[in-house]
Amino acid sequence: MAAEKTSKKQVNLFYCLECEDLARKVAAQSDHIILQSISWRSFADGFPNIYINNAEELRGQHVAFLASFSSPALVFEQLSVIYALPRLFVASFTLVLPFFPTGSFERMEEEGDVATAFTLARMLSDIPVSRGGPTSLVIYDIHALQERFYFGDEVLPLFETGIPLLKQRLHQLPDADNIVIAFPDDGAWKRFHKQFDNFPVLVCTKVREGDKRIVRLKEGNPSGRHVVIVDDLVQSGGTLIECQKVLAAHGAAKVSAYVTHGVFPKQSWERFTQKNEDPENAFAHFWITDSCPLTVKAIANKAPFEVLSLAGSIANALQI
Repeated sequence: MAAEKTSKKQVNLFYCLECEDLARKVAAQSDHIILQSISWRSFADGFPNIYINNAEELRGQHVAFLASFSSPALVFEQLSVIYALPRLFVASFTLVLPFFPTGSFERMEEEGDVATAFTLARMLSDIPVSRGGPTSLVIYDIHALQERFYFGDEVLPLFETGIPLLKQRLHQLPDADNIVIAFPDDGAWKRFHKQFDNFPVLVCTKVREGDKRIVRLKEGNPSGRHVVIVDDLVQSGGTLIECQKVLAAHGAAKVSAYVTHGVFPKQSWERFTQKNEDPENAFAHFWITDSCPLTVKAIANKAPFEVLSLAGSIANALQI
């Protein structure tokens, strides 16, 4: 049996500056993941001046890069590295992009709209093929599953999810047997409901009243329960707050939230800190993953936030 057991491959993991903390956590998961470094510098005109350390030693090695496209300015310098690494005669190349940032801009509603999810997918589809074949592209909870078809045949998208981390955390709660999962809209229900087969489920919906879109409870009964709202990402958080109010009005004992990607532009996470919340409208817990490193640093030690790290899941994905 021992002879049949597949030996683990050693992976050289590079990372962008934003992802250093997450990269160190990933490397701590396995002796088979070796952290490597890049010198991220700039010329006087602001354009990147990048050097990949130990480049010649990478020949015949498995290589991965942990990316964070948190702003358009950072995409170019990271793409420069992502395009360079597979050409160093590496055995295989894996790109881990936990958050695909243009995922919610995946469709055109009228002529002239630009679906930037498709644009970014095309840019990633042009990653050079390594000696081992196409690049493996690891993404967590992409906004719409049909976006897998935006990528060309030159990359192999591997869509992972942070939901197992949430389920593990929910089982640790003292009121674990009183949990109900709520989805803020039909899209979130379609996206995630099959992963919560063992939980009661609620669904909210947005209805238009005049010029406003109002959240209503579509199905399920939250009375007396600890309701956990689940979605893939949060921006301003307005929908989550409206859902919380509706669920509380229907008798929920507690309301918590989980999103894989805590984007929170313009520090909108501050709306959820308990010092800024009306106790009547407070979230008991707000779980996010570390897919958005800038948010993780901003919300550190601030209730009700808690970070569920993707490090173990990423370490496993690097062995596929």
